[in-house]
Amino acid sequence: MKSLNVIFTGKNQVEVREEAVRELGPDDFLLQATQSLISTGTEGICLSSNFEPGSHWDNWVKYPFHPGYSMVGRVIAVGKNVQHVREGERVALRHNHKQYSVVRADEDIYRIPEGVSDEDATWFHLATIVQVGIRRAEHRLGDDVAVVGLGLLGQLVTQYMRLLGARQIIAIDVAEQRLVIAQAHGATTVLQMGVEQAREEVLRLTENQGVNVAYDVTGAAPVFAQALPLLRSFGRLVLLGDTGTPTAQHLTKDVITKGLTIVGAHDMHAEFPSSDSAHWNNLRQAELFFRYLQRGDMHVNNLITHRYSPHEAPEAYAMLQERRASAMGVIFDWTRL
Repeated sequence: MKSLNVIFTGKNQVEVREEAVRELGPDDFLLQATQSLISTGTEGICLSSNFEPGSHWDNWVKYPFHPGYSMVGRVIAVGKNVQHVREGERVALRHNHKQYSVVRADEDIYRIPEGVSDEDATWFHLATIVQVGIRRAEHRLGDDVAVVGLGLLGQLVTQYMRLLGARQIIAIDVAEQRLVIAQAHGATTVLQMGVEQAREEVLRLTENQGVNVAYDVTGAAPVFAQALPLLRSFGRLVLLGDTGTPTAQHLTKDVITKGLTIVGAHDMHAEFPSSDSAHWNNLRQAELFFRYLQRGDMHVNNLITHRYSPHEAPEAYAMLQERRASAMGVIFDWTRL
């Protein structure tokens, strides 16, 4: 059996190739993709090799590289020992952009409830990444929050902050359309400028105190230091944008003089079985996200700006490299093959 797969064959090189699918074993099931979401920041760094030697990116990205980790599809066959997965079931998985995937039945399987579309469900992985950061930020009701960078993760942060009852959600980005979307989803103030230029206005909005929590969701190393002055004393800076050049990030005097806390957040922090002491693993966080979608408390479909056939993968990534600020959610529609 062959599967059509998206592959980075080298730096800035994208191909769509047929590759063999391994044989279905008794403890496996076969998934046929319907939709997958491009993680624009992560996959852009992987494609452009925009990372430092010796970084975790360098250890991870080896060409040929199979990108993608937000896949939705339908189960089309199950092995003889598989009991808890049914043919025809819709599931989401942390799998690459592939037409067919043989999946071990003991992997984390994200079941999609009624009322959640395949397209919306592709956001599950990004939604859980953001939840990790939000939980580690230890928010209080009425926090003033700044969100720096309104890409995919920043848009989700904004919506979660509205649900958590933030007093102010100050969205900062240089791209006007991203700010329009953020305001429609709960941002109370939008600032179309760089973070250094935004400092004066953030202080004005917070009675010269600064925000309780700032999110750096840019993946741009210089923003780390630039975001620290936005915080009030004992505030918290959450790093959700994983830069490829971490040695270019540096502290400022604000860390010591204000007693700031820096929070690193990564989805691997929730890769564990749920327990009484650690309830919110990735599976439970995805279930919560799906419930918010069902209730209409969160919206992601209107964040999708581009839909491509997988055959058009080279064009999709070229668009993101040339006009990323004009794009938000970019979907591969596998039903168009």
